[in-house]
Amino acid sequence: VQLQASGGGLVQAGGSLRVSCTASGRIYRINEMSWYRQSPGRQRVLIAGVERGGRTRYHDSVKGRFTISRDDAKRTVTLQMDNLRPDDTAVYFCNADVEIAPANSERDFEFEFWGRGTLVTVSS
Repeated sequence: VQLQASGGGLVQAGGSLRVSCTASGRIYRINEMSWYRQSPGRQRVLIAGVERGGRTRYHDSVKGRFTISRDDAKRTVTLQMDNLRPDDTAVYFCNADVEIAPANSERDFEFEFWGRGTLVTVSS
């Protein structure tokens, strides 16, 4: 399974950017899809996640400014980022919990996958 991210770049404070991530490979079902970010010298943190049923969750710092969505037919998760601030500057990583085969009575086949990061820079 591969996660290919796109989008990101440089934007001024108050502007908007969108990052997307598409999953490919041996996929039976994708459960939660999410975005993390990591700033220099800091830990990677969960920014937003969307479950297969559509329920979403957000880090407090991005609530009301970021919107996560998914398109299951395209196996894509998108993060729309509005009203960006300089402290949003980070490398953004997509993450997906993927079942590569149906579960059986003995085990499930869900694994966590990461995409390569994409840089988002917000200038003041």
